[in-house]
Amino acid sequence: MHLHILGICGTFMGGIAALARAAGHRVTGSDQNVYPPMSDQLAALGIELIEGYDPEQLKLNPDVIVVGNVMSRGNPLIEAVLDSGKPYTSGPEWLARHVLAGRWTLAVAGTHGKTTTSSILAWILEHAGLAPGFLIGGVPGNFNVTARLGEGTHFVVEADEYDTAFFDKRAKFVHYRPRTAILNNLEHDHADIYPDVAAIQWQFHQLLRMVPRNGMVVANAAASHVMEVIDMGCWTPVERFAASASGDTAWYAAASPGSDYSRFVIMEGNSEIGEVEWSMVGRHNAENALAAILAARHAGVEVAASIAALKAFAGVRRRMEVRGVVRDITVYDDFAHHPTAVETTIDGLRRRIGKARLIAVLEPRSNTMKLGTHRDALAKSLGQADEVWMYQGPGVKWDVAGSVAALGARAHVATDIDALVESLNRVLQPGDHVLMMSNGGFGGIHAKLLARLARS
Repeated sequence: MHLHILGICGTFMGGIAALARAAGHRVTGSDQNVYPPMSDQLAALGIELIEGYDPEQLKLNPDVIVVGNVMSRGNPLIEAVLDSGKPYTSGPEWLARHVLAGRWTLAVAGTHGKTTTSSILAWILEHAGLAPGFLIGGVPGNFNVTARLGEGTHFVVEADEYDTAFFDKRAKFVHYRPRTAILNNLEHDHADIYPDVAAIQWQFHQLLRMVPRNGMVVANAAASHVMEVIDMGCWTPVERFAASASGDTAWYAAASPGSDYSRFVIMEGNSEIGEVEWSMVGRHNAENALAAILAARHAGVEVAASIAALKAFAGVRRRMEVRGVVRDITVYDDFAHHPTAVETTIDGLRRRIGKARLIAVLEPRSNTMKLGTHRDALAKSLGQADEVWMYQGPGVKWDVAGSVAALGARAHVATDIDALVESLNRVLQPGDHVLMMSNGGFGGIHAKLLARLARS
């Protein structure tokens, strides 16, 4: 089969391309911007890439055109596809029909933590010898690839709630029909397509409608919006977890007061099941680990084996990733972009570094952030940082300075990356920790700052 993939350089569609190539198909693709590292990764797989969306691409005569959700009506190539009558499908639908069919799918859903939880779960299954396939929206350190076909029965998929394609406005995850489903948390996000939490909950409810009776739903009991989805209707056994004990929580993490959660005890009710020691930090990552452990348990992996795997978990790129240390100043890269993720990420780093200075640098870049949907929550989410810099890019039209005014003199706003680097260089001191947060490349600020620090 010859697939031509539109929007191929996105993480998800690039993963689809890698899986299709591994399955023996011919794969070509196009994107508006074809550039490293994704272009290099795809080229190394023997995938021909075309820059732009010229209708001439249809002369490749593929068997099917796989359309990414970056594509919309009015695009010249999309209009040509529709006029031609050629077969087309979405990435999630192709994945469901050609990769997930007949496999034990473990889907990881939630507003936050999907990539980390999926990476942990895939690694636990790998460590247990199950050779899983996976498609993850990041690069797990234990695998160094975002997607793998796998030799075993199990397949881990990061189950995104964003819409599927211009012709299918359902969440991507409704296509996956998992046997094991994780619901990590649920908050308002993707404000460009979902007007409120209820609209997202309706999509999550559709996901639960497809989990079989012999499946398992692993749900965060501390996430009220998740529990409301369960109450909307669930026909599958539910295993509840949380970062701490509560009324109906079967599983939780016990840690000493002030702990950074690099060490915690897994509890089932009043029973100690085992102690986790790993390289990750943060209460949120303890929740991610619990979710993955319970999903793996449903797939037949004993908790003790999962704990052993966690000790060797190598993290995920762009999740509290240390990009460099210069003059005893540590620069981190993190994907956090929703206020809750920003707050939990800062909390995790604060627990690790204690009273050392923490400088938070945030780019409001997601569609939801650009709309200003969460601007009133930003000051609180950044509150544990000693200094805060906000980068106001050209797509952000709301009052960024006003959104963090409650932080007083700690808060600063920059509209130019190079000027921001110079400002940071003037104030940073040995022992500082600089946490860069964006769901994009942030204009290469990490490398620019490290280079500037090295010259000082």
